[in-house]
Amino acid sequence: MQEIGDSTYEEMHMIETPCVKICRIDAQTGFCIGCARTMAEIAGWRDASEEERKRIVAALPARRERLREPQAERRAAPTPS
Repeated sequence: MQEIGDSTYEEMHMIETPCVKICRIDAQTGFCIGCARTMAEIAGWRDASEEERKRIVAALPARRERLREPQAERRAAPTPS
């Protein structure tokens, strides 16, 4: 792997965390109200591949929309397959 300063090339190109330091899980959707990730995604973020991070980040806009829905209209997060 190519070294660049104190970081590897791979580390420098990894997607940064979407965390916005508002950490509270919405009980109905299972998403964090700050970053819209699931608990499993948050816990596994450090070890996730760049491809997995891209998949998660791509899902965030739709999840944020669900979090904006009135509470009565929210539905549970689908189970990942």
